[in-house]
Amino acid sequence: MAHWGYTDKNGPSTWKDGFPIAEGSRQSPIDIVLSEAVYDVGLMAGIPLGVDYKPEDETLLQNNGHSVMCQITKPGFLTGGPLGNQKFRLEQFHLHWGADDNRGSEHTIDGKMFASELHLVHWNTKYDSFAESVTKSDGLAVLGIMIKPGHTHNGFSAVSDNLTTLSKPGSKASLPVSLNPTSLLPDNISAYWTYEGSLTTPPLFESVQWIVFMEPVEFSHQQLTALRSLTDSDGHHMQDNYRPPVPTKGRKVRASFQ
Repeated sequence: MAHWGYTDKNGPSTWKDGFPIAEGSRQSPIDIVLSEAVYDVGLMAGIPLGVDYKPEDETLLQNNGHSVMCQITKPGFLTGGPLGNQKFRLEQFHLHWGADDNRGSEHTIDGKMFASELHLVHWNTKYDSFAESVTKSDGLAVLGIMIKPGHTHNGFSAVSDNLTTLSKPGSKASLPVSLNPTSLLPDNISAYWTYEGSLTTPPLFESVQWIVFMEPVEFSHQQLTALRSLTDSDGHHMQDNYRPPVPTKGRKVRASFQ
């Protein structure tokens, strides 16, 4: 499968043709059903989930044809919670969004969609590189943050204010503006759901410990509109670049809160 995307011809329902793991046992995203999530006191009894990110001196952005991605150069780490004492290094963050404010997130909460979902992708430092980690069952940890329309998000402005330079797929920009990944997190990072899953885009490797925060963050209508103005690898407006939820297949979703 040479060219995947989000159209009827190359979208998520077709990915299994080129990537049979699309129908695997720990695929993502999923619908998080609140009544089925299991409170796990151990998530708070051990090392609490914590981040140690460094501000980026410049912001490296890329339109990869499927999303806008920010490459992280300063060493920043995620540890604790379901990860225990393992250290995971922040590699990049990217987003998924819809054509309007009523859809766009990949994970859903009791069936509810959000306008966008931000993913901060980390790799397990027990491996030598991101490339090595991505195929390992314990290789990656991804923070999922739900985005809802509201106030302007100052932390995301370094990205949203500069998206016109990235309108074409494949375009890159190194911007002389500082961005602190910590500013993208919700205020409350102690309340989350976690489960074992996969990348949500091909090659769909089943290598991700997902941590989805309960508390959404707000982007302004202008910030969401700026994302929708990008062009994807199919030459269309980059919209609805999300994979719908897939079956849980017996996996347990743990909650850090009651």
